[in-house]
Amino acid sequence: MEKQYKTFSEFYPYYLSEHVNTTCRVLHFIGSWLVLGALAMALISGNAWWLAAVPLFGYGFAWLGHFFFEKNRPATFTYPLFSFAGDWVMFGQLLIGKIKFNARA
Repeated sequence: MEKQYKTFSEFYPYYLSEHVNTTCRVLHFIGSWLVLGALAMALISGNAWWLAAVPLFGYGFAWLGHFFFEKNRPATFTYPLFSFAGDWVMFGQLLIGKIKFNARA
C-alpha cells in the first residue's frame, strides 16, 4: 500500500523523486510557463477561451513527461492538491536555480 502523506512538506520529497527525468522536468516547466501565458492572455484580451488552454497546457505537458519519459503515474491521480502545489513549487525552484533540471547531476 502506498504511503499516505498528511502534509505538503512530507509529500514534496516524494514529488521530486517522481520527477527525476530531465525531459519530464523540462516539460513540466514549459507547461507551467504556458499556463501563465494563457492566464495572462485571458486577462489582457478579455477572451475567456484562453482559460480552456490552461488544463491542456498544465496537464498535457506534465502527463507527456510522465507517460513517455519518466514512465510513472502522475501524482495528480493520488494527491491532486499536493501535486498541484508541487508543480508550482518545483517550477519556482527550477526558475531560481534552487533545483536543477537534471536531477541526477
